[in-house]
This record gives sequence, structure tokens and C-alpha cells, in this order.
Amino acid sequence: MEKVRILEVKQSVFANNDAQAEKLREELKQKGIYLLNLMSSPGSGKTTTLTRLIELLKEDLKIGVMEADIDSDVDAVTIAATGAKAIQLHTGGMCHLDAAMTRQGLDGLDAGEADLVVLENVGNLVCPAEFDTGAVKNMAILSVPEGHDKPLKYPLMFQVCDAVLINKIDVAPYFDFDFEKCTEYIRMRNPKAVIFPVSAKTGEGIEAVADWLKEEVKNWKGV
Repeated sequence: MEKVRILEVKQSVFANNDAQAEKLREELKQKGIYLLNLMSSPGSGKTTTLTRLIELLKEDLKIGVMEADIDSDVDAVTIAATGAKAIQLHTGGMCHLDAAMTRQGLDGLDAGEADLVVLENVGNLVCPAEFDTGAVKNMAILSVPEGHDKPLKYPLMFQVCDAVLINKIDVAPYFDFDFEKCTEYIRMRNPKAVIFPVSAKTGEGIEAVADWLKEEVKNWKGV
């Protein structure tokens, strides 16, 4: 039987993207721009959380936001209303952003003077985790209604995230959600992950996240 050539396309794609991501990160470092990649499931409260953070940070930092979605500009309009610079990125059906797409978004945003740029990635816990966007840090939002076992079901997402926000803690009494188990499962995936219990609705815990981000930006800039 004739041998058939097997080409590992996925590995090749990832290797090329990783190289582009590292180059982008180096350029952002030179410009003093801190890029945060924000990921979560749909409905976890990404945009509401981001709105809260912008309100707390906008006096100290120049903020830009890239809203990635398959279609619609609803989230970008919401963010623009806070006074932050915002752009909507349509992925044309793609379930994630890679480094090249992120670079296009940054160029479109004209982020040259920004201190902090947040990429609100496409809402799902699978594809976005696989692609390095060139971000300085990755942040995931896990909401209480999703269940405390989410880190077990989507291991890669919680492996690659440097910070995890457990959102909607205001509704925790109405759900069978175990904070200790959730923290344990996150630590299983990434022992170094910083964990913040928050409520984007009430604002509880958001200030701690804002303080963490301010320190992150300061360290990235070498101030």
C-alpha cells in the first residue's frame, strides 16, 4: 500500500501564530501598551465587568477596548459610552482571535497612546484559549450559574489564564456553587492564577481587580 503523507497543519498554524504573538508582545512592550486578553462563555458578564473596570480606571489610565464578535456592534457601543476608545472586530464566523487579527484590531483602534488595551475575545471557552493573541496576560471570567466545575470541563482555558474572576457572586445563594471547590479546580489548572470573587452587577470585588490591573500596567511600563 502506498504511503500517504501526513501534514500536522494544526501544529504548523500554532507555531506560526506563536511567533507572531511574541513579536507583537515585544512591540507592545516598546510602546508601553499593556494588552489584556479577556475570555469567557457568553453571558458570563464580560462587558458589564469591563464597564465597571473602565469607570474605576479611566482617571488613571488611557484605555482602549477591542470587542470581538462574529457579528453585531452592541458591546462596542456599550463600551464607547464609558468614554473609552472602542472598536468592534467582526471575525467572519471565526470563534477566536489570533495574533494577526489582534494586530489588525490594534491598528484599527489606533492604540498608540493607550496605557491599557483590553481585547474582549469571542465568547466561548475552547477556541480562544488555543491561540496566543500577543497579550501580556490572559483573564477569564467564570460566572456562578455556570457551576464550580467549569475548570475541570475546560482545562486549557484555566491553564492559560493568569487571572480568573468568579462573577455573579450576588446570586450564589440561589445556586449550588462551591467556592472552595472552584478555587481548588482553578489551582489544579494553574497554581499561580490570581482569583477574584466579584459581582459586576453590584460592583463588589471590582476595585480589587482594578488595583491589580493598575499595578500590572505600572510594572509592564517599568514605572
